[in-house]
Amino acid sequence: MTNISNGRRWLGLLAILAATLMNLLDATVVNVAAPSILADLHGSYADLQWIAAGYTLALAVGLLVGGRLGDMFGRRRMLLLGVVGFVAASLLCAAAWSPGALIAARVVQGLFGAVMIPQGFGLIRDLFGPADLGKAFGAFGPAIGLSTILGPIVAGALVDADVFGTGWRMVFGINLPLGAFALLVGLRTLPAGRAAVAVRRLDLTGALLAGAGMFLLVYPLMQGREAGWPGWTWAMLAASAVVLGLFAAHQLRRKATGGTPLVELSVFAKRSYTSGALFVLVFFGAIVGFSLSVGLFLQLGQGRSPIGASVAMSAWAIGAFLGSGFSAGAMAKLGRRILHLGLAVMAVGLVLLYAAFDDRGMGIGGWSLSVPLLVYGAGMGMIFVPLFDVIMGEIADHEVGSAAGILESIQQLGSSLGVAALGTVFFTTIGASAAFLPAVQRVTLIALALTVVAFGLAFALPRRARQGHAPAQAPAEAAPREPALV
Repeated sequence: MTNISNGRRWLGLLAILAATLMNLLDATVVNVAAPSILADLHGSYADLQWIAAGYTLALAVGLLVGGRLGDMFGRRRMLLLGVVGFVAASLLCAAAWSPGALIAARVVQGLFGAVMIPQGFGLIRDLFGPADLGKAFGAFGPAIGLSTILGPIVAGALVDADVFGTGWRMVFGINLPLGAFALLVGLRTLPAGRAAVAVRRLDLTGALLAGAGMFLLVYPLMQGREAGWPGWTWAMLAASAVVLGLFAAHQLRRKATGGTPLVELSVFAKRSYTSGALFVLVFFGAIVGFSLSVGLFLQLGQGRSPIGASVAMSAWAIGAFLGSGFSAGAMAKLGRRILHLGLAVMAVGLVLLYAAFDDRGMGIGGWSLSVPLLVYGAGMGMIFVPLFDVIMGEIADHEVGSAAGILESIQQLGSSLGVAALGTVFFTTIGASAAFLPAVQRVTLIALALTVVAFGLAFALPRRARQGHAPAQAPAEAAPREPALV
């Protein structure tokens, strides 16, 4: 670190930020571009769900091994490889000729994202060292927050502008300049570092079992509605429990024989951590599924343009940005109570929104839409910053890296399940009569119920956040949490 000039350090941080923004943008653009994609590619509602969930599901599986790859082959190498693969997959998304081609490209995007994302925190630490790490994250966090606000608006403007007749395809093409910057600057500024020798073999069997189990869980939820819920959907759901059980047994056996497991299952022996994992699953499932439904209601139901829907939803992101700033200063004093406060504020926002839907119907807009979304986003933002640190409050030092990685993977799985479950409720309610208002009302009530469930789960979490123990090889979750409006 002493051999890295100050200017080079900050350029390296910008390269890492560019890579992070690519992931963040591609996790949000589907809300904006989905109706245009659906019309252009003549896809089904299930296709639309898969375009969103295929990315997060691949990310959930890939994150189990992404951090290990950085340990084995070096963080800079893996980040730059992830950037190249992510940009290539983005160009495939932009060139997609059918829903299936786009879904496949999104899965590839998610897998390369899982290679790219976990390397960021370690590289920032290598660049700045413990003494200046706070300064780096002090600049990194607000940049991510602002991009969350502006990203969907830019995506909506690109779709509306129809640049060179590309329509929705340009929202994926924007990754080309970002990726080129991350690659060229990263090659010159990021420290090469050394590969760790502790991890000699990757647990590919474990990764395949985890991936199969997650797929068996999400696929029937996504396809069951269009297929009429035949017997195979229930068989797949049952099989997912069996396969995930086999994954757990494989991890225990690998640990017992001296191998390096993908995850340290010992963390689940702590009730607080298990409750935290359930909290993450419920919380992110609720906000991601609800976000997708509201975005579709604004465009498909109300007929807003992509930029119009993005601007209407921007109050949500602004609220999340403000809430994150509040919790960053209050988490040390409030501890676990900040989660309850955030969830209570979210519930108020949902009640206000449901009342507006009921009072104004399809004509909801202006302040009647913006104020509830701002309130809901503020409560959500209060939870992002302290959540993982609170959940890991009772985790031993040697388990922190694995515990954080598991939570990040569960977060992405929860996002996929939210798209599958709440999206299915939304599209089922719409039916042949295009009942968009009852559909978004029903999803709002489900999101409120899930928020109440999360409120109850939060009582089982540690009272105080973990202090002073940064993960040794932490994936993206170790960095400041950003609002994730998928």
